[in-house]
Amino acid sequence: MAGLPIKVLCVAGARPNFPKIAPLMKVLGETEGFEVHLVHTGQHYDDALSRVFFEDLKIPKPDLDLEVGSASHALQTAEVMRRFEPVLEQEQPQAVVVVGDVNSTIACALVVSKFPLKQPFMWRGKPRHRPVMIHVEAGLRSFDEEMPEEINRRLTDTISDLLFVTEMDAVTNLRNEGVAEERIHFVGNVMIDTLLAARDKAMQSGILEELELEKDKYALLTLHRPSNVDDSTVLGKILGALDEIAAERPIVFPVHPRTKPRIADAGVALSPERWKLIDPVGYLDFLRLMSSAHLVITDSGGIQEETTVLGVPCMTLRENTERPVTLSEGTNRLVGIDPDAIRASWKAISQDPPVGRVPRYWDGQAAKRIVAVLAREFGVQ
Repeated sequence: MAGLPIKVLCVAGARPNFPKIAPLMKVLGETEGFEVHLVHTGQHYDDALSRVFFEDLKIPKPDLDLEVGSASHALQTAEVMRRFEPVLEQEQPQAVVVVGDVNSTIACALVVSKFPLKQPFMWRGKPRHRPVMIHVEAGLRSFDEEMPEEINRRLTDTISDLLFVTEMDAVTNLRNEGVAEERIHFVGNVMIDTLLAARDKAMQSGILEELELEKDKYALLTLHRPSNVDDSTVLGKILGALDEIAAERPIVFPVHPRTKPRIADAGVALSPERWKLIDPVGYLDFLRLMSSAHLVITDSGGIQEETTVLGVPCMTLRENTERPVTLSEGTNRLVGIDPDAIRASWKAISQDPPVGRVPRYWDGQAAKRIVAVLAREFGVQ
């Protein structure tokens, strides 16, 4: 192994993963001593959720695409595991990087944690017989065991060797769970690396003109969580409350594939005079829409972070968040899904928009900090 580069597999599978993996791929690719390959699990497989992100973010074409597709949590996780193990057998990597909290994250981490390499390598002064498991965006907790992502986060952190953390609350969570300090590294937010690098180009997008929108004259909505969209009664109440907001401020709604067929079942008529229902858009178009909005309404995790950096008010339609720094330091407000709470939050934000500050290390340099740690851990000079 002496003199050979450290082979690193970076795994992405769903739309939220791509802005997180892009800066890591770039910095690892530019760092001598590392050989980096991209594995796309295919968890999000259509153009609107995948290919367009690769183009917008200039992510290299995946070296391997598992083409898993959609299925139940159990079937999808199992299929990723089944298809990922032969990749490890073929590639024999010294390290595997997973990001976020989707099914691909835990599935690949589980395979890595039990995979025996043909040739051991030196790690922390002794032979290592399986790849080093690396989790980026570790330690985030919603403390809601009903969320599938919460299970993915906890399990992935438990079996990972290196945990790269976006905020100090996550460090506290890991310490409270008894994680050794040598595994925890507070480096900042790689997704913000991507946002800051792409912001100028995103401002050249023509999406506002295409949709006949004016800056600060509309609200932007994303809605996809099963707890919010799978029950037509719940979705109907949410859309009903939001329709009242749309009467005052038009709402642009890029409709997620899982949400689209359920809108009709909700029994709420979304007038085109108040609503602009559009297909999902690429990263640059969405960043332009988000940065120019009067308000962003979401049940997403990452959007809470992006609006914080952009300084755009955000209403999160959830009862909890795994990203508390967006509440304590950012522009995010946790609203829940009660219609009265949604209306009250809209009124409060309209009268007194929240002003936040950018959290520590959300400065566009997180990927460089991660690679610096990896270089030290692997003895790459």
